[in-house]
Amino acid sequence: MDEQTPERSTHGVGPWPGGRAAWPEGEQYDPELLEHGDTRNVIDRYRYWRMEAIVAELDTHRHPFHVAIENWQHDMNIGSIVRSANAFLADTVHIIGRRRWNKRGAMVTDRYQHVVHHEDIETFAAWAVGEGMPIVAVDNVAGSVPVDRAELPERCVLLFGQEGPGLSAEALAAASAHIEITQYGSTRSINASAAAAVIMYEWCRRYAD
Repeated sequence: MDEQTPERSTHGVGPWPGGRAAWPEGEQYDPELLEHGDTRNVIDRYRYWRMEAIVAELDTHRHPFHVAIENWQHDMNIGSIVRSANAFLADTVHIIGRRRWNKRGAMVTDRYQHVVHHEDIETFAAWAVGEGMPIVAVDNVAGSVPVDRAELPERCVLLFGQEGPGLSAEALAAASAHIEITQYGSTRSINASAAAAVIMYEWCRRYAD
């Protein structure tokens, strides 16, 4: 940060110091944010940037993994998964099933993350085949390989199910690999959004710069 940039704040930053005469040049900057401050939950690099400019810049270096989520019961975890997908710079999030999903957990990160919809597993699987994208199902079903020992392709789509029922039989059948997260306590499963974050982090641990 240069000496004119406001100090980091967990609640954002105020107007650009020095007024209009000191504003930085560049089409990425939003005059409204420069004048009134930027309270968005973005990293310092993107302070005062227009939303469209942030998305365009992220698009230049998104990771080659995608995330997919079944949405048959309006799962409350989807928003949190979208937020994690943004944090780990996933290429795209795919919502399978119901088009509407609870965005509260996304904390507006869906504005920076590409999100597409598929009517059902069949159309989603057809998309994946067309893209040459292997589907990796994440669920603790018989035959699943612990992620720390599993092959995790660099270019793939990570498929998650819903809290409770997990992935549908159709989703499991569409996947070319089944992986799980090793657990050490008494519960059978962990929160779906937590599981998604663990798997995305593992992908980044292996492949991200």
